[in-house]
Amino acid sequence: MNTSTEQTKPILTVSNLNKTYAGGFQALRQINLNIIRGEILALLGPNGAGKTTLISTICGIVRASSGTVRVEGYDTVKDYRKTRSLIGLVPQELTTDSFETVWATLAFSRGLYGKPPNARHLEKVLRDLSLWDKKDNMIRTLSGGMKRRVLIAKALSHEPLILFLDEPTAGVDVSLRKDMWKIVNDLRSKGVTIILTTHYIEEAEEIADRVGVINNGELVLVEEKIRLMQKLGKKQLMLELDQELPRVPLSLADYQLELSNDGRRLVYTFDNQGTHSGITELLDDLKLAGIAFTDLHTSQSSLEEIFVNLVDETS
Repeated sequence: MNTSTEQTKPILTVSNLNKTYAGGFQALRQINLNIIRGEILALLGPNGAGKTTLISTICGIVRASSGTVRVEGYDTVKDYRKTRSLIGLVPQELTTDSFETVWATLAFSRGLYGKPPNARHLEKVLRDLSLWDKKDNMIRTLSGGMKRRVLIAKALSHEPLILFLDEPTAGVDVSLRKDMWKIVNDLRSKGVTIILTTHYIEEAEEIADRVGVINNGELVLVEEKIRLMQKLGKKQLMLELDQELPRVPLSLADYQLELSNDGRRLVYTFDNQGTHSGITELLDDLKLAGIAFTDLHTSQSSLEEIFVNLVDETS
């Protein structure tokens, strides 16, 4: 078996996917997406962009108007039971049977997907999520954060190959977030493919291999995180001035410098990909203009800034 070929072969393929609801609202528009085995893909987009609809359609909860979804080569409509057993889903809503115990909920969920009992696996999942001491508690007695942990445990109970996390850390405590990302990294190391939606862009920046941006039902782009930041990120040179500057001299107009309100800082934005930044010329021209500075440093656009700009452009 060619291991490198297996790793680069898509585990999930979405082709020409559309979803239009009865009222005429088109929630998804011609979505095409290949997801590679073992990667972490972060889906970013504003509220109502189509993130949850896309996940729900892939998982078979929502039926597409047109297009196909394949998991491990199986069609999610024709082979629903097979494909659904390969997928774990952590939804936004806290949907669990309040009068069941934590252990019974996980055992039932595992059996629902045709998996034989495996107490050792369920124990490991519960321990990883700091739920072992709650295994005999009814879910209705748990806090909101603990209920969120149970949802994650349910999604992992049948050992899925693909795990969907729909806003998994929205409104939960810092402790759960840390546990969540540790589990995500552990699962990825075992070859589990993870697709998550999040409003915490710094989390996507830290954990994702690729980033997809969805807006108005359209997949604006899917790009490797590092390449995206190199391609769309901008670098800025900030100069702390020796003396207050009332205005930018006309001789420096071509650099499109921004002057801070207090007149003590100049900001120069340049292309991160360009081979010629223009910084040397700028420093020479500042000297000719008699403008001295006490300090300078550079910064690069964050993923959040790139995301905001992309959404603004496509809205």
